[in-house]
Amino acid sequence: MASTVLAQKLDRSVKRRSVANRTKPTRTTTDAVTIIHRRFVEGKPELEEYLVEELERVLIGNQIYDLRTKAGMTQAALARKVGMKAADIDRLENADYEGHPLPTLRKIAAVFGMRIELNFVPSAKEQRKVR
Repeated sequence: MASTVLAQKLDRSVKRRSVANRTKPTRTTTDAVTIIHRRFVEGKPELEEYLVEELERVLIGNQIYDLRTKAGMTQAALARKVGMKAADIDRLENADYEGHPLPTLRKIAAVFGMRIELNFVPSAKEQRKVR
């Protein structure tokens, strides 16, 4: 008798879940970054902030690398033009490097006839408050 009641409760529970799942919008994607973000990052503000900071470092390093390689320059050649050592340019291009100094970035930009553009945008924490 008890097993029958339990089976009925389980059956109702499964039906409720399956009905609820049908009414939810589907969130299917094959994009690995989106899947990883949803599974491990979404809803964890401290992790989101950390990833944003990491992404900023990667983007800055990649931009320096791209500018340098498109100009056909070695790290040593860029370093000479900026008044640095090649190892310093290597560190700036490295994603692990923290603290890209603005005056140095301006010198690098000037070598390529460019300028630095900064934007202040709301943090992920502030964006969540608006939602």
